Formats: sequence, structure tokens, C-alpha cells
Amino acid sequence: MLNRGLDKQELLRIVDAVANEKSIDKELILNSMETAIQRAAYSKFGFENAIEATINREDGTIKIQKVLEIVENVEDPVRQITLQQAGNLDKKNKNLKVGDKIYEELPQIDFGRIAAQSAKQVISQKVREAEKNRQFEDFKDKQGQILSGIIKRTEYGNVIIDLGRAEGIIRKEELIQREVLKNGDRVKAYCFDVKQDTKGHQIFLSRAHPQFLARLFFQEVPEIYEGVIEIKSVSRDPGSRAKICVSSKDASLDPVGACVGMRGSRVQTVVNELQGEKIDIIKWTEDLPTLVAESLSPAEIQKVLIDEDNKRIEVILSEENLSKAIGRRGQNVRLASKLINYEIDILTDSEDSERRQKEFKERTDLLVKALEVDETLGQLLVSENFQNIEEIAQSNVDDLSKIEGIEESTAKELIDRGKEYLIKEKQQISEKLKKLGVEDSLTKLDGMTQGMLVVLGEKNIKKLKDFAELSSDELIGGMDEIKGKRIKVDGYLEEFNLSKEEADNLIMSARKIVFAD
Repeated sequence: MLNRGLDKQELLRIVDAVANEKSIDKELILNSMETAIQRAAYSKFGFENAIEATINREDGTIKIQKVLEIVENVEDPVRQITLQQAGNLDKKNKNLKVGDKIYEELPQIDFGRIAAQSAKQVISQKVREAEKNRQFEDFKDKQGQILSGIIKRTEYGNVIIDLGRAEGIIRKEELIQREVLKNGDRVKAYCFDVKQDTKGHQIFLSRAHPQFLARLFFQEVPEIYEGVIEIKSVSRDPGSRAKICVSSKDASLDPVGACVGMRGSRVQTVVNELQGEKIDIIKWTEDLPTLVAESLSPAEIQKVLIDEDNKRIEVILSEENLSKAIGRRGQNVRLASKLINYEIDILTDSEDSERRQKEFKERTDLLVKALEVDETLGQLLVSENFQNIEEIAQSNVDDLSKIEGIEESTAKELIDRGKEYLIKEKQQISEKLKKLGVEDSLTKLDGMTQGMLVVLGEKNIKKLKDFAELSSDELIGGMDEIKGKRIKVDGYLEEFNLSKEEADNLIMSARKIVFAD
């Protein structure tokens, strides 16, 4: 391309052809050619010179020039010149000033084999970089969309997709389980990320992503495309089962029916694309208990208890509905939990009754022992929703005496005994903390109670640094999945009913002190 015999207009035609073929800017190719010519000129005329090479955009003429900067005092005679010297070279230069540049045209160079090869490498590199940048710009806007391509090859379980001007990758974990894909098959996938690094760009695709299902409905249901129906949330067990929650902005339009389609035509198209994945379509409602009940269908729910602070829900149902609610290997409750973004604990009515009786007895026994009252009075206080001694001690005589069976004198005595018990308990806990070796730095942490400190000390968490290394889940507990089963994991401070936010704040407060030190 860059030899002496090349026609000037031919040069421009080659530039146009490359630009059209690679879909890159013509100007970028010309700039890369100028860089290549400049490098060759440096090799011929010396690297100590300042050289510029330009290609005329109209006729393809190549011009090579030596650049001299006008200065007051010359420090580099090869690259600098005084104003007087510039005037001596050409009378036109007398109108110039310090800081301006003058250009001396150099003779045209004959590209040798090595120089031509070097120039070719420069141009090729620039073209490749431009092509990669163009591909990245093209595909970064397609993030969040479904792309279609042909399977090119499989590498270590990962599937490489030919998308036309680029390649995408579906990692092994982003494939639908037990799905068989062969080279040459056309396949659809959700583009969830486009990254660019020094090696180029990568287009990450998925067939297991929840949004893949959402975008398929977006394509199949005109009402979703038009914005009349909104997809609120999606949860998937790829290749097995999925749940999608939808709502309608038009009260007269049934969102579930619209997604299902005539004789199930719309949803069946999505099911076929997902290799037979069963899809539950749920109508969204702001009434959370109703939404929970719909999400756990076909199980019939008796009661829903919501803990908004900890994002947890307890569902009470009959024994015969237990297996329906949980589903095979916990699938139904797991998908419902992801759908509404709450942890769901399922209890039978008998388990709920047993638990309540146990809690009632524990609270009663605590009040009887601490306040030194009979069991009847203890049960009466628990029935009036007194949870602990603190609530008794902080009550006033008027409130307690309003309870049937409690006289004013009895109320006053209960409050006094409650306060006395708390003082003794505080002293005992202080002594216990010393024996356990809990450090002062941990005891002085804002928000930490003595009861919490005792529990932590017994768990061998005695230093502020040890506490700072914990996570909120380790404090408040949660649900974990082991061998397909949802297992309750106890937290160190679960008995104190901390919210996730409160647990996070405690840990972050500890970390600020530790890291500051």
C-alpha cells in the first residue's frame, strides 16, 4: 500500500474501501497512515528531528515536513530556531513571532521492505483498535437486550456465540441446565454485561438470567412492550420453574390473561424457548399478604406475619398444604422468596401453636421468677403483652392498675421489684463480663447491651476487632440452602431481635474504630 509506485488516487480508494469494509472512520485510517509515514521518515532523516507527515484528503498527496519552533534562545538547534534565523530562511517568516512554528519540506521517501512492513503493522494495529472500539460502542448499548447468534464453538463448557461483527460468551453457569446446544445452532441469549479491557471487549450472555425471561415476555406480549403491563419481578430456577409478577396500568386489562395469551399461545412461546420451563404468572398487588399467598400457590395460606425491619415473613398453613408451599426440594418457597424479596419461613398451624405456647410459658416463667409473683399473675401480665422486665419497670402505676385483677398497691410493688431486679442483673452481668474477659473497647460500643455482651463473650467474641470481622447475618441469623433444603441458621444475637440495619450499624461502628486505630 505504501510503496513508491502507488497512485495517489489509488491510496484514497484503498482508504475508502477499508473504512467501508470495517465500518470505521475514514479519518482514523488516514491518521494511522500518517503515523506510519512519520515513523519511516524518522528512520531516514533522524529521530532527533521533529517531523510531521500529512496526506492531502483531496488528491492523496503525501507531504513530509521538518518542524522548527521559533524561540528567543536556541537550546536544541535541530528542533529550534531564532526569529532572525527564520527571517533569513524566508522573508515571509518575518511576520511570525516567538512560539510559532515553521515547516521545511523534506524529500519524498522510498519505502524499503522493512519500512513498508513496519508501516503496514502500524496501520493494521490502528485499524484493529478502531474496529474493537466500534464493536464496543455498538454492543454497549445492547446491554439488557436479547441478542441472537450462531453457536461457533464450545470451550471448557462455555459457549461462544457469533453475533455477526463480534463474539459473545455464555458461561457454563449461565446456561439452562441439561440444555443441549450444538455448533451451528441459532440461539437467543440475554446480554447482561459488556466489558472493555486492554485485550479488547467481552460480551457476556445468559440464558439463565431472570431478565432473559422478562425480555422474552417483552417480545411476545405487545401490552408489555407498549408499557400498559409492567413486569414487577422475576425469579427463576432455570430449566425447571419460574415465577413472574405483573401488573396492569389499565384496570380493565387482566395482566395475567394478557401474558398467557389466546389458548396459552404467548406463554407457550416463552416456555418453548426456555426448554419447557414451567412459568407461574402472578398478578401483583400492594397487599403483601395477598401477594405472598399468590406466590405460594397452589398452597392455601391461613396466616401471614410480616417483619418489615428484617424483611422476613412467617407463613402459617395446615399440614396438608405444607408440601405444596415448600415444593420439590424447596423450589416453590425459594422462588416465592426471591420474587417478593422477603425471607419466607413456613410453619404448620400445630407448629405455630406449639411455638406460641412455648413463648408464653417462657415469658411467664421469667416474670414469675424475676418479680417473685405467682403463675396466675405472671400469665396475666404476659396476656397483656408485657414482653420483659424492662417493660414492667418502665410502666407507671396508673397503666398497670387498669388491668383487671391488679390493684394500685400491687402495681407499685411490681414496678419496684422490676427496677430492683434490673439493678441486680446489671451488677451480675458486669461481674460475668469481667470473668469472661470481654474488653472495655467492646463494652463501650454504642448500641451494645450487657445481654449482648454476655452472649458474645460466651461465643469467644471478646475483642472489638473480633466483632468488627463479623457479618450482619452472623449476628441475626438467616436461611441457608444445604443440599436443596432451606436450613435455619442461628445468629449470635438472634434472641435480641435486631433488624439487619441495626446489626449493620453495630458492625460498621466497630469497624470505624478498629480501622481508625
